[in-house]
Amino acid sequence: MSRWRTLGPSALIPPGEGRVFEVDGRRIAVFRTRHGDLFATQAECPHRQGPLADGLVGGGQVVCPLHGFRFDLRTGEPAGHDCAPLITYAVEESDARELRLGPAQERGAMARA
Repeated sequence: MSRWRTLGPSALIPPGEGRVFEVDGRRIAVFRTRHGDLFATQAECPHRQGPLADGLVGGGQVVCPLHGFRFDLRTGEPAGHDCAPLITYAVEESDARELRLGPAQERGAMARA
């Protein structure tokens, strides 16, 4: 994915939660922290394909609901385990209160995308 895509109203993602969007045939999880920060990663945990959008969000991390593996939402890096990093994406809220998803970031598992 090399260009920005509009996902819909930012109200779709309440604070402290994540939602999955299908973009160009890829499942992307978008998270909003309790402080209002937005992050986007691949939707499935690289360990056993757990649904990350259903995981706990806090402290700038998401916890996979299947096995408790934690990942940094900003970088995609695993925290405290040797699982592969997550692919991360640029995400922003437009002036019109719409979510916009951008290209994959140059960190995490970007090289595998």
